[in-house]
Amino acid sequence: MKKKIPEFKNEDEERSFWAAHDSSDYIDWKKAHNPIFSNLKPSLKVISIRLPESMLEELRLLANKRDVPYQSLVKIFLSERIDSELKMHHQRA
Repeated sequence: MKKKIPEFKNEDEERSFWAAHDSSDYIDWKKAHNPIFSNLKPSLKVISIRLPESMLEELRLLANKRDVPYQSLVKIFLSERIDSELKMHHQRA
């Protein structure tokens, strides 16, 4: 018999609880199913970034060759670099 999950007043209280407790004491993970989240879009945050005009023009040229908007290409480049950096960091650890 697993322990009963307490009622939480808010997300901060729940977050603190799970940070201090092992979920396997409360949930039988062997019975868990992988959920399917269709059409979920990640939360987006609008930012402002200053780039040299020459860099922006080069980005636009590269994006045009790939037939994508330049903002999308910037996101692709950032995502690839972040993945690369995280892999290098995990290999060193």
